[in-house]
Amino acid sequence: MEDTYIGRMLDNRYENLEKIGTGGMAVVYKALDHRLNRFVAIKILKSDLAQDADLRRRFHAESQAVAMLSHPNIVSVYDVSHSDDTDYIVMELVEGITLKQYINRKGVLSWKETLHFATQIAKALSHAHSRGIIHRDIKPQNIMILKDGSVKVADFGIARLLSTQNTLTQEALGSVHYISPEQAKGSPVDARSDIYSLGVVMYEMLTSRLPFEGESAVSIAIQHISSIPLMPRDLNPDIPVGLEQITMHAMEPDINLRYSSADELCEDLEEFRKNPSVRFAYNSASDTGGAAQETQPIPTDSVNAAVRTKTAKKSSGNKISRDRTTKKEYNRNRDRSGRASVLIGVLCIFLFIIMLFGFMWRYFLKDMLDPDEERISVPVFVGQSIDRIHSNSEYKKYFNFSVVTQTSDTVEKGVVMLQNPSADRQMTVTAGGIDVTLTVSSGEAEPTLMPNITNMDYREAQLLLESYKLDLDIHLQAEPDESVTQGYVTDQVPAEGEVLFEGATVYITYSTGPDIVYVAVPLVVGLTESRAISKLQSTELSYQITYVYDTADTKDKVLFQSYDEGALIPIHTRVELQVSKGAEPVTTYTPPVVEQPPVTTEPDTGTTVPDAGTTPDTGGDAGATEPVEGGGEPNG
Repeated sequence: MEDTYIGRMLDNRYENLEKIGTGGMAVVYKALDHRLNRFVAIKILKSDLAQDADLRRRFHAESQAVAMLSHPNIVSVYDVSHSDDTDYIVMELVEGITLKQYINRKGVLSWKETLHFATQIAKALSHAHSRGIIHRDIKPQNIMILKDGSVKVADFGIARLLSTQNTLTQEALGSVHYISPEQAKGSPVDARSDIYSLGVVMYEMLTSRLPFEGESAVSIAIQHISSIPLMPRDLNPDIPVGLEQITMHAMEPDINLRYSSADELCEDLEEFRKNPSVRFAYNSASDTGGAAQETQPIPTDSVNAAVRTKTAKKSSGNKISRDRTTKKEYNRNRDRSGRASVLIGVLCIFLFIIMLFGFMWRYFLKDMLDPDEERISVPVFVGQSIDRIHSNSEYKKYFNFSVVTQTSDTVEKGVVMLQNPSADRQMTVTAGGIDVTLTVSSGEAEPTLMPNITNMDYREAQLLLESYKLDLDIHLQAEPDESVTQGYVTDQVPAEGEVLFEGATVYITYSTGPDIVYVAVPLVVGLTESRAISKLQSTELSYQITYVYDTADTKDKVLFQSYDEGALIPIHTRVELQVSKGAEPVTTYTPPVVEQPPVTTEPDTGTTVPDAGTTPDTGGDAGATEPVEGGGEPNG
């Protein structure tokens, strides 16, 4: 069926290019933002759900929640809109694979990888919880791994703001394998529910197994509530004890004993990172330890105290506390337990009789009680051509065929290899016909060819090759390359297009970036400028000179260098120098010449009148003298 959204322009801005994912509520497309010329992800609410007001509210609640978040480990939301009866969210386009895909391809992750991923997820949850937002659906399918090894938590599809959460919810949302016990029971949830789900994710990364499996979602949810999983170290002894304790503390079924916050979880992860041999005080109820320990006497007082504590927790509203069980209560409990055991035993026997009767009726009793039913022996289809079987009118009269294909190096293409039911089995002829499944050979399998992994991140290339399930012997080799980005493949053996056989050896060479050469800094302080420059150039270092005044005897000499002698720095690094210009020149101060004022004469007497500020001549009686240029006698 053609997807009507592909090629469609939303709000005359976002052009949908291809579908890249489908969730429970929405379909995700890769799109081009023509306004900003960048690729984005568009999440469009499914058309058959758009009429449901509650689902539309929840869909917009997602955008309201995620738009409040800004963190490197959370997928960003750019825009929220409603166009032509289409509700959609514009998000950051994340190029990578999901953590679930990574686990499926690689199997058990190393404890270092688990720590690396779990720390980033916990930091993302810490940020969301600080904004009052609970994810409610933490699982590997909602965690993206980027090429650089960082992770981003995505799909807040059922996230709710704490301020608007319905504490009387009637449904337990979330994926059942990762759901917290309180969420499975439909009880109110808080940040600790996300921590439980993260604990399950860590358990799966460390063991490549889920803690609980079952035939139905209900049975798995019940196990989350009432069962205790195997300890991770029982499945993978290489897990450090401290990381196992962190995982089981996060998965604690009692919400009050679990990590109280993502920050608390982050603290333990950081402490473990610094010291992988650390042990934490937490002990799981299922923690039996790794190796067997010697039997030790247990103080009776401690046991009684533990029993009293546990009883007090279970009966928080009961004010009456008893230190020990009376004999009458013991007998009553024993009788009740005995009756329950008998009832369970009878129920199991009853179920066994029903299943046995059904088997006998189908294969024996039905024929005995109703011999008039037409019975037919299933022919031998194995070895026949599928075309011949389809063209046989007798076969069409009695059988309904479903065909599955399988590659084979020994059976000719188009020939039946297996059949179910088996040949010669007596079957009752029904009005609708007898269902028969035929496995038909599709011939020899097409050979797997070596892909072109050049210019691909070597980790992504390794995952791609491992996905072929050929048990390839992959060798990684790192080499410096100035022209290729760090971590990207520069060479491969076998070459592109060559056949990959089971167990073949593959060599992957990837770049570590430019090969940096370090040199020791020479001592140039005290040398002349030209000598210092020559010495730096001989060690392939560059320089920058600043000229300063110092003393006369230091002129043209280096006074300072920015790196100490012997320091190892990359070649071509610039070393800053200060060179003396000698002593600062002294400037002599010359006062300005002041012009003498002119002498004025009184017109009526003809006597000379001194200018203001001078002393009149009083003759020799005043005793004043004035030097005369050239050395003359004093004036009388």
